[in-house]
Amino acid sequence: MILEIDNTELSFGLRKILYGIYLKAETGKVTGILGRNGCGKTCLLHILFGTLRAKYSHVRIDGIHQKKQLFKSNKAILLPQHRLLPSNISLRKTFDLFNADWSLFIEHFSFFEKYRGEKAANLSFGELRLLETYLVLSSGKDIILLDEPFSFIAPIYIEKIRELIAVFKKNSIIIVTDHFYKDIIEVSDTVYFLKNGHSKQVHSLSALEDEGYLTANLSP
Repeated sequence: MILEIDNTELSFGLRKILYGIYLKAETGKVTGILGRNGCGKTCLLHILFGTLRAKYSHVRIDGIHQKKQLFKSNKAILLPQHRLLPSNISLRKTFDLFNADWSLFIEHFSFFEKYRGEKAANLSFGELRLLETYLVLSSGKDIILLDEPFSFIAPIYIEKIRELIAVFKKNSIIIVTDHFYKDIIEVSDTVYFLKNGHSKQVHSLSALEDEGYLTANLSP
């Protein structure tokens, strides 16, 4: 499956956020999105998902324009920046709702075993983010959109999430954005950089330096 978006124009009042955007993602690959705060990364994910209406936008799957929002087609799932799970839901109920396998989750994150009967409110923000990211990745959806999956997660678990992304991309399109640019670059097959409302494919840290996103002393 190939997912494309172009001819996208989004403004808030007189402020133009996106215009001249093109992005292509496909099954079996991870597509990363980088850019400064306010450049439109989150907006682009929500336009793709269908929860934000742009002035103009052309979303295609295998070359066919999608008239229906992706979230209505049951093909896609989005991990938002804000919390996904309600505070009063139990982890047991959550795994039932997502049709997810608790035992497989515990194989990767054994320290969660003690939380199975707990409610989401009893998890730290980092623990909740880790859980939500796993549930979204394991959802089996054709299109998986991840907005800052690495934020507030301990480095040891960021590596685990990257490993899981590499596994789940085999059967899904995965599009991910985060401020942890090194993790985005390392986990992604293709990276787009958003700047001044436009998208540009980048291939290296030096290209991000040229765009003013990084300084030279941040390169490895």
